[in-house]
Amino acid sequence: MILHSDETLDVDVPHGGAMRIHLFRPAVEGRFPGILLFSEIYQVTAPTRRLAAMIAGNGYVVAVPEVYHEYEPAGTVLNYDQAGTDRGNALKIAKPVAAYDADAQAGLTALLDHPACNGRLGTFGVCLGGHLAYRAGLDPRVSAAACFYPTDIHSGTLGEGRSDDSLARMAEAQGRNAVRLGAAGSARSLCRARRDPDAAGGDRRVV
Repeated sequence: MILHSDETLDVDVPHGGAMRIHLFRPAVEGRFPGILLFSEIYQVTAPTRRLAAMIAGNGYVVAVPEVYHEYEPAGTVLNYDQAGTDRGNALKIAKPVAAYDADAQAGLTALLDHPACNGRLGTFGVCLGGHLAYRAGLDPRVSAAACFYPTDIHSGTLGEGRSDDSLARMAEAQGRNAVRLGAAGSARSLCRARRDPDAAGGDRRVV
């Protein structure tokens, strides 16, 4: 499917300034479900763009926010090297959890306002993005969240102060949540809390 993949949107986030969002959508007439896709700690890298394009090619409007927009200039991509990893990990615990949540709310609203979105919303993320997709999925406007290897979700150490309430808020999720844990784990529903024999034992029991 031919895609529009070079569009960006700058969205104002309360107390957080402008957040750059990268958009991917089918280049055909019509309206499609929206997916808010959260990146890993390196922001919108080439692999993240390929993932967004793959999802969009299946008939979705995909919005990818720059998760560290308060700390880095718009368009910044951190390198897959030690310096980029150190910077991404430092920002991961410098940013308040409330700021991550405000980003998600603004991103979901931007998707709903986009003329190509049909009003149905989901979230998707990998690593840091997996945790952010889970938290965004607590928004009642979200029908489903797909969370791959969600960083720190078992330990509750996301954000400034390394203290989050993600698992404690699980009952707020009105949509369906699928979480994949561990390098060889199987997708499981958080709501069912089933055993994943391939995920790390302690992490699995917490979730």
